[in-house]
Amino acid sequence: METTVAADRAAVRESGRRAAVRRLLWPRPGSRATTWCALVALGVVSVVLGCRAVGSDGVTPVPQLLAFLPWLLVPVLLALLLSVAARWPLGCGWALVAAAVTGWFIQPYDPGGAAPGAARGPVVARLRVLTANLEFGQATDGLLAALRRERPDVVAVQECDVHCADALGSAALRKAYPYRDIVTGSPAEGSAILSTHPLTKARGVSGELSMPGATARIGGVTLRLQVAHPMPPMPGQLGVWRTELGRLRAYAAGRGDEPTLIAGDFNATQDHAAFRALLDTGMRDSARAAGLSRTPSWPSTTTPVLGAQIDHVLVSDALRPRTARFLDLPHTDHRALLVELDLHTG
Repeated sequence: METTVAADRAAVRESGRRAAVRRLLWPRPGSRATTWCALVALGVVSVVLGCRAVGSDGVTPVPQLLAFLPWLLVPVLLALLLSVAARWPLGCGWALVAAAVTGWFIQPYDPGGAAPGAARGPVVARLRVLTANLEFGQATDGLLAALRRERPDVVAVQECDVHCADALGSAALRKAYPYRDIVTGSPAEGSAILSTHPLTKARGVSGELSMPGATARIGGVTLRLQVAHPMPPMPGQLGVWRTELGRLRAYAAGRGDEPTLIAGDFNATQDHAAFRALLDTGMRDSARAAGLSRTPSWPSTTTPVLGAQIDHVLVSDALRPRTARFLDLPHTDHRALLVELDLHTG
């Protein structure tokens, strides 16, 4: 008799344990649709966060979603609300963990090493550097107005079409920027470097879109200049995107002790592994150093509320970022970036 009672009690305990597990893992009856919506949202977010955690850009659509990583908090919050409505404890916990991981990755990326601007020697020049993507040359007039207003010393231009090249070749622009390297081509392909300081043309980084390079002699210091405009991470073109960012990384890694500046539309954010590999060479993001690591630069129709920062000015330790500002130019999907830098001797 006692054996039967003990067995019944054990069966009741086991049944209660299984019921508790079911309540934890599965939502209440009648909430299947709500649960599936939460599950899909959490699944997608988890894949993207997983790739970010292991240092991989994955496959489409992961690179595209990584560009908007801070906005993953929106589907995470939605999944949390759906899990609460469905009384799904596992979903609630999953969403909270996903929110915490996203919050961790939102912090500015710091590759370690020397602090930004950890330059040695006196300041030999203060430079203003502007980079602007003109969207097939459509923002040429806006660029010209910005040059007159801001008077940068060095300008990196992307998507400079024939009209843009003609405008940059005008007498007024030649007087303001007597040193230049303009590469023409299709509206998306053209790029340019303008400078108030003497330039020597150098071999640029090869890519589907032109990325000219040069050296500038400033205050007795030779500064390496490189325009960045790798292909975007479009479906079917991720290999090209990774390869061209890899070439920019190789350019940065091969600088030795030479002061180096890379400016342009990188089509990548700090949440892309290919871009972080470039930063890991010791280059510093000027906007991040100025406290603007998450300020969006694209697409301009939704910035500064929504977007991704894909336009950057990267500098080596001989250059110390002082300020950074994003400028709105008409008729382009990018915001221009203007930074002020101190150039130190090595």
